[in-house]
Amino acid sequence: MNLSKIDRFTNENETVIIPGKVLGSGELSHKLTIAAYTFSKQALDKIKRSQGTPYSIYDFMKKNPKGEKTRILDDTRRQQTSSSAASLR
Repeated sequence: MNLSKIDRFTNENETVIIPGKVLGSGELSHKLTIAAYTFSKQALDKIKRSQGTPYSIYDFMKKNPKGEKTRILDDTRRQQTSSSAASLR
């Protein structure tokens, strides 16, 4: 997920989990804690520049095992196939 999308759907000082890779396209306009599977080097630099904190999901779960005050941002897009559309009729 690109930083521009993360920036658009989050608020200052929020904590989010990205179940995938964070990419460096775009900017962060506010401080965030972001846990992700992996980060591009450019994304890490931009998160730190915005005074945010990047974590691997593994390290974040050790820090916050209950996931309190955390949101998951998922960028998956579900596409309906023609065979499943036919079964809905």
